[in-house]
Amino acid sequence: MCFVVRNAGTEKYPDESEYSHFISKHSGSNNAYTSHDHTTYIFDIGSDYLKEALDRFCQFFISPLFTESATDREVKAVHSEHEKNIASDLWRTLQLEKSLSNPEHDFSKFGTGNIYTLDENPKSKGISVRDQLIKFHKKWYSSDIMSLAVLGSESLDELEKIVVDKFSAVPKKGIKPPFWSEHPIEESSYIYRTFVVPIKDLRNLLITFPTPDLHPYYKSSPSNYIAHLIGHEGKGSLLSELRARGWANGLESGEKFETRGFSFFCVSVDLTEIGINHTDEIMSLIFQYIELIRREGLQKWIFDQWKEIKATHFKYLDKSKPYNFVTSLSTCLQKYPMNEALCGPYLIDDWDPELVNMVLDYLCPQKVRIFVVGKMFENKATETEKWYGTKYYQEKINSNLIKEWSESKMICPNLKLPETNSFISKNFDLVKREPGQGKFPSIIKDTPLMRLWFKQDDEFLLPKANLKFEFKIPLVNADPHHVNLSRLFLSLLRDDLNEYIYSAILAGLNYAIHNTKQGIMLGVYGYNEMQPMLLDKVMYKLTNFKTDEKRFCILKEQYVRSLKNFKMDQPHEHSIYNNNIILSEKDWHKDELLDVIDELTIESMNEFVGNLFSKTYIEGLVHGNLTKSNALDIFNIIEQTLSKSKPLTLSQLVKLSDRELVLEDNSHVIYEVTNEYHKCSSIESYYQIGLRNHRSNILLELIAQIMDEPCFNILRTKEQLGYLVYSGLRRNTVVQGFRFVIRSDRHPRFVDSRIEAFLQYMINFIREMSIDEFNDHKQALQVKRLEKPKRLSSMTDRYWGEILRQTYIFDRDVIETNELLSVTKEELMIFFEKFLSNESKIRRKLACHVISMTSDGVGKKDQVDMTSEYVKDAPPPKQIVTPIIIKDTLIFKSSRPLYPQKKISYDP
Repeated sequence: MCFVVRNAGTEKYPDESEYSHFISKHSGSNNAYTSHDHTTYIFDIGSDYLKEALDRFCQFFISPLFTESATDREVKAVHSEHEKNIASDLWRTLQLEKSLSNPEHDFSKFGTGNIYTLDENPKSKGISVRDQLIKFHKKWYSSDIMSLAVLGSESLDELEKIVVDKFSAVPKKGIKPPFWSEHPIEESSYIYRTFVVPIKDLRNLLITFPTPDLHPYYKSSPSNYIAHLIGHEGKGSLLSELRARGWANGLESGEKFETRGFSFFCVSVDLTEIGINHTDEIMSLIFQYIELIRREGLQKWIFDQWKEIKATHFKYLDKSKPYNFVTSLSTCLQKYPMNEALCGPYLIDDWDPELVNMVLDYLCPQKVRIFVVGKMFENKATETEKWYGTKYYQEKINSNLIKEWSESKMICPNLKLPETNSFISKNFDLVKREPGQGKFPSIIKDTPLMRLWFKQDDEFLLPKANLKFEFKIPLVNADPHHVNLSRLFLSLLRDDLNEYIYSAILAGLNYAIHNTKQGIMLGVYGYNEMQPMLLDKVMYKLTNFKTDEKRFCILKEQYVRSLKNFKMDQPHEHSIYNNNIILSEKDWHKDELLDVIDELTIESMNEFVGNLFSKTYIEGLVHGNLTKSNALDIFNIIEQTLSKSKPLTLSQLVKLSDRELVLEDNSHVIYEVTNEYHKCSSIESYYQIGLRNHRSNILLELIAQIMDEPCFNILRTKEQLGYLVYSGLRRNTVVQGFRFVIRSDRHPRFVDSRIEAFLQYMINFIREMSIDEFNDHKQALQVKRLEKPKRLSSMTDRYWGEILRQTYIFDRDVIETNELLSVTKEELMIFFEKFLSNESKIRRKLACHVISMTSDGVGKKDQVDMTSEYVKDAPPPKQIVTPIIIKDTLIFKSSRPLYPQKKISYDP
């Protein structure tokens, strides 16, 4: 709550929007968040404006105003965020863990806040929230417990001078950070097992063991040694055995709630439909594996291998974005000595088996908290958690069961410690830079079946590469049944590969495979030495897959649950999703997928897999520390694996393109859907611009740049429409538009009217904008567009985007920023009024309204409230176009034409 200072003004800069406006105007962004024991404030900005931004930033810690109006608004914003989280199973379970701990401990407190704790209750006791914020700030905002990370283009001497000049006025109050010497979990908690009813259809087993604060031992990291073994997913692992028995789909382990003075070691198991009935046996297997670690003895080679992997990762660490870098560094400055702030999270040096044994001693049946999450407990749940309303009940753990877990000498023979990792790279040399390298990717192999682009990295100079492939397969998205088949197939494939791939992931390699509307996308990433071996294995499995009936049934049930659980997702996700369905020619709704789910059988899967690659076309990109010869070897792996495949014809390829509906000129289309699970409603309001080209691209981006800060300041901060408020571009391959997304406890019709009022306001705002300010925004956009990617993967994604869109304009940023130079305010005004103004005769608008139908949702009210105390002076513009309400999406879509495809040729 204290980070209201960002929006409350300071003595030096009393205007509440001064800070955010200055940051936004100069291509920056800002945020703040609170964790368990610290609050972090962050911003980034164009390099020329760092000093001025720091002058504004430092005032938050020197002389904040904490105005009454800003405090009231922030209370409502915090409440809005809490309302969003009420139906989130993650937040609900986290708070339940806290609420069931020692009520005298700070850990047990409500973690976020709502209108009751921050307004109604304090007022009833005569307490001023503003006064409490000021008191809190005066006590805790002290330079001796603060850390600062500043990254700039200036020299270190210059940066030091700026920081000393700006921040020396932050008061030093001689205080120490809070430290909790007592653990929040009481002894009495360990005899109970808690059964939790989720909102979504989830099944989880969560076990936690109380531990002391283990951070002082970061150089040996004893908990990570244990977490590495318990959470391993290779052959002989705990997860491997649970999967073989059909009880689990996933398992994670490690520290949680790490705080000064105490911590927890946790094991979380994603349960199957059968597994939730075998939690006692799963607990037994977990304790058997812990006993295996003890019995086999602590293995120094495991520590040394992990130490080597971590050191390699640090040595070849990808460069972070400045925003992420300073966020991480400011936290590390609190946790590590100054000379270890960069390497502290990565490097481990000291093998200390005594510390590992100490942590193992905490992982005992006598001190375990067990939470079992599942819908099946609904009828027994008689208790309700105070803040989120989570239903649960508790049962005593049978003492004989604890005794069995403690004293059993039997260890399942299938459980083993991991073997040495064969994927660890040994060769990190950079390949020889080849002459004649172009600035951008070029085609090095082009056959009827496959085309390969290649770009040797000459910028990041790391022993890494990225391989990207799209397999264009008409069968994948042919109809809802084939969408189900393709999604479940890839789920089965990932499941089958998991034990093999896990060691590769630990060693710094990874792969990703997913469906697209045109086929299947495959990516391989990480250290380049072992990539061919990994790719070869994935390709072999992809084309020689054998369906396991047991895993098919388990993963089909998981897939069906995921489809059904979508209805419980956040309202704004539904707004975005439904607009996508309406606008896309080839998107199938989840309801359509569920309608044909019974056709999803093991027989249909086997037939699908047998025909999947009968006809295909592959577009690929190899980018990184590889030679052209290496890239051609990769091409050969793909080509040889698919030697029996026939290439798609050009006409077949063209038909794979997904096109967008053309909305009618001078139209306002509304699609209304209801939501039974969230008190908040939402809207995505989309204004369709049309086909993309360089000029309209940059004009639309300039509008987004100018509107970003006013949108947040007016619609979220001043008008209090909701916690989640944002605006920006919506683009597909050939069409683009502008959108607003707002999640609110107000009716979407009211929010829609406020968006229209805001657009009307922006017309005058831009019209009255000085030329200097207009040029500042142009410069800010130019800086954003010309900012070089910080990572190899970011550059790869930029190249790959051009290839996938078949545009091949690899220097797009230069071309479009050159366009930006000649954009005038008058031209922007014409563009804005043509496509976004309420009075335009060609504006095309589609809004999806998600209306809450909970007991206190806006959909239950007799009429829509179109008034607000915050907007008395800004009425919405007169509605000129009568909205069209979509009654049937299929009928609506069939009545509209489609935009043309960008290309009818695959030639670059």
